Amino acid sequence: MKITVVMGFFLPIPPVAGGATEKSWDGLVREFAARGNDVSVISRRWPGFPDREFSNGIRHIRLRGYSHASRLAVNLWHDFIWSWRVWRNLPAADITVVNCLCLPVWLGWLRRKSGRLVVMPGRIPKGQYRFYRRIDRVLAVSSAVHAAVRSENPALGAVSKITGYPIAWSALAAPRNRSPDAPATIGYIGRLHREKGLDLFVAAIASLARRPGLPAFRVVLCGPSDVARGGSGEAYAASLERALAKEISSEHLSLRAPVFDENALADVYRELDIFCYPSLALRGETFGVAVAEAMAAGAVPVVSQLACFSDFVRPGLNGETFDHTAPDAAERLAAMLATLLTDSARRAQLSRTAQADVRGYNFPEFASRLLEDFSALK
Repeated sequence: MKITVVMGFFLPIPPVAGGATEKSWDGLVREFAARGNDVSVISRRWPGFPDREFSNGIRHIRLRGYSHASRLAVNLWHDFIWSWRVWRNLPAADITVVNCLCLPVWLGWLRRKSGRLVVMPGRIPKGQYRFYRRIDRVLAVSSAVHAAVRSENPALGAVSKITGYPIAWSALAAPRNRSPDAPATIGYIGRLHREKGLDLFVAAIASLARRPGLPAFRVVLCGPSDVARGGSGEAYAASLERALAKEISSEHLSLRAPVFDENALADVYRELDIFCYPSLALRGETFGVAVAEAMAAGAVPVVSQLACFSDFVRPGLNGETFDHTAPDAAERLAAMLATLLTDSARRAQLSRTAQADVRGYNFPEFASRLLEDFSALK
């Protein structure tokens, strides 16, 4: 089968600069190619990468792109230009998967030889699906995304499937090499952006630090802060660091630069006992790749009550959720974290269940389901 995967305009494949969508599709195209499929990937031109390359059975086409901007209008304009640029470089295929906004508007009608058209929303739709026609498959990564797609374009309900995102479960689930006497670690891994609820995270950690009688604990914060990679900027990251440093001693606080190497990132995840992801991004979160990855590594997830997490986080069974809209949201989060810190047996049970529950998102199994579906579309 000939499969083309089109990425967005601001990051490359392989994912040397991060991006959950880029990381997911990089792993999937490797699986596709390893099974004998003819695979092409179109992504952003990047220093050190050739514009045309055939590597590990994958044909790479890298085009001039743009850095992520802080203004939505600028990003939409760049996506429009990028989509036309991709259109002129599309190879013949049986299946073309598109991960940008504008290209599906006309590719559904002007297919040339691009084959069946598959789209995978990386964000909650913002109106674009009203303009999509002749789409053969929508890979909705959560029930929340599925509902939003159907709301914008009811006709696409018949071709939509809820898939989740793939993760490197096998690598993440490797045994931890940690002393049983080590203090429990609470961590966040992801973009350092206000919409991720990191102000709530810091306020909850501050509350924990002031509570008497709690066991010792560590805090890990890891991710990109620059706007180009989806953060809120260096000044915001510095403010988080100052606030945490006031409450947590240096030996129990680890502020990490972003990690993009898969093995090194797995090591960071495996440090965590509790993964705190208090996102506020009602229109931004679609699934929660970082949450699923943390669960695979054995961390207990504590997340906000966004609908996207409900597909795989089961409160009281494999993790916990808290009401991020409550006036006392930070205190509620702190109380939940405190309970997990003091009850190691419950934490261990939640950890085992969490790890088992996300095993189905492992790359090989996920790729098998997609290839089976693509074959049925041909």
